[in-house]
Amino acid sequence: MEKNHTRKNLVQAQGEKKARISVLSILKILLVMYLLTGALLLILAAMLYKMQLTENAVSVGIVVIYAISGFLGGFLSGKVMKTKRFFWGMIMGGAYFLILVLGSILFQKGINMELSRFFTTLILCTASGMIGGMAS
Repeated sequence: MEKNHTRKNLVQAQGEKKARISVLSILKILLVMYLLTGALLLILAAMLYKMQLTENAVSVGIVVIYAISGFLGGFLSGKVMKTKRFFWGMIMGGAYFLILVLGSILFQKGINMELSRFFTTLILCTASGMIGGMAS
């Protein structure tokens, strides 16, 4: 009886530790994703300044940055979680998108985006995260 009770406690403690590690891992991966986004946006801004890029080129650059960041987040989450990699990649892409939207609401006092572009960006972020998770 004592041995069975101890085993349950050990399994429960391992589950709680894994949950803490998962949340911490997700936050670290999101930080890496946003650091990469910031670095790539700085490069894009420098290119805009030096090369006089058109508005279309900048828009394409931003989409590519979203896709690269989502892919990296999905890839890293797949490596960390080791199971259901595509699912965790989608979660990371969705979390990345959610933070983008919350930042937009806070800094622009609302969503300044067409509805079709909003959903396109959501799909882009979650799909690139899923693909990154599958590639891990």
